[in-house]
Amino acid sequence: MGNSKYKILTVVGARPQFIKAAAISRTVKDKYADSICEDILHTGQHYDDNMSGRFFAELNIPQPRYNLGVGSGPHGRQTARMLEGIEEVLTSEHYDGVLIYGDTNSTLAGALAASKLHVPVFHVEAGLRSRNMAMPEEVNRVVADRVSSLLFAPTEAACANLQAEGFSDEIIVNSGDVMFDNALYFSDVAEISTDIMERLGLKDSEYVLATVHRDFNTDSPDRLNAILGALEQLEASGLKVVLPLHPRTRGRLGSDQHRLGTVIEPVSYLEMLRLERHAAVVLTDSGGVQKEAYFFGRPCVILRPETEWVEIVECGAGELADADEERIVSACRKMYEKAVLKPDIYGDGHAAEKILKKIYFFIQYNYKIRVI
Repeated sequence: MGNSKYKILTVVGARPQFIKAAAISRTVKDKYADSICEDILHTGQHYDDNMSGRFFAELNIPQPRYNLGVGSGPHGRQTARMLEGIEEVLTSEHYDGVLIYGDTNSTLAGALAASKLHVPVFHVEAGLRSRNMAMPEEVNRVVADRVSSLLFAPTEAACANLQAEGFSDEIIVNSGDVMFDNALYFSDVAEISTDIMERLGLKDSEYVLATVHRDFNTDSPDRLNAILGALEQLEASGLKVVLPLHPRTRGRLGSDQHRLGTVIEPVSYLEMLRLERHAAVVLTDSGGVQKEAYFFGRPCVILRPETEWVEIVECGAGELADADEERIVSACRKMYEKAVLKPDIYGDGHAAEKILKKIYFFIQYNYKIRVI
């Protein structure tokens, strides 16, 4: 290889992955510019500009070299189109590894395409388990882990899951969480560069922030109505509820959007950080939002029957309420003035550096093996 750079293809397709990728791309630029070249492939899983384009600009992520423009659709068709596009890229030029994030269909497609072509797969957020195989995300993360060459686990619990499933300690890395890296890096920037609190007339700890986007909530009228009913109850009791509306949720609500008070368009990453940092309680079915609430010491009500981020519940910072109207209301009221204790769960804010260091030495070692 001489002085050549190692080439990595980063596969992203959804908002949480853009955020995670920002930490890696920033660290490649700052610390590995002479040794690693990163190309970004955007599957187009999130194609709305509020959900995609703004994040690349705001987080200073390099523009994708490839954009598959897949868009939405049934899981099988969407994943198949991604798989086809990623395979074409990987066969058109040489990459030393493929970096995937989380548990979306983009994650699965990147893992399968690379592993079938014998390109090493590096999985960030490995080892998370909800124990619910009815969730497409659980299937995606389990399969992605199985075909990965390096497993970057964000927590001790994630490491323990991988060890229990028989993965070798040699490929498990307790890296910490790249989302924590970003929360530390961007939280103060969000305070001075966004005016969303002022525009919405919000004051610290005097509102509830809610997000709903997972298909098992949005695509079930009973579940969605129960969640909306809880938000209505909270507003009727005098609590201000702010709901940035995901495009999927907006499509399901239709004219029902008037049922709630402060319904707003999807917000940028920095705007979301600021809203999370100052909310009294966060209600969400998003794994990433659960963690960000925790980073800022804000209690969280989880709109799912289980969570892969078990530590948040175990330390009392979050409560599972599923899509049960009365449980949601009760949990929110209980959490409203709760002080969150924050054990050191998600690392030291240098996860991206640990990940890239391990990837660099892994690739270097593999090249030595090929020569031998």
